[in-house]
Amino acid sequence: MRVVLCNCSPGESARLAETLVREHLAACVSVISGVRSYYAWEGEYCEDDEHTLVIKTTAQRYSELEARLDELHSYDTPEIVALDAAAGLERYLDWVAQQTS
Repeated sequence: MRVVLCNCSPGESARLAETLVREHLAACVSVISGVRSYYAWEGEYCEDDEHTLVIKTTAQRYSELEARLDELHSYDTPEIVALDAAAGLERYLDWVAQQTS
């Protein structure tokens, strides 16, 4: 299983989450609101309110998910970071695999 993190504007989090689940690229997307990001972009200091998407998928579906998320996202260079799950409840991992097949 892979857990994918992606920050986005609050106005697009529901659309991104719903699309990824409906297209079976993700089994589940949890939206964490109230995120304040501080970063430098193109030589400028920035502060933005964002939502963090915690996306659960499989290694097999990751490339498709990444491409689709990049296509749908409003940012020119969205934060898309994948982490391999070292372990997890077997029933949950099976469910993720079923939902993304």
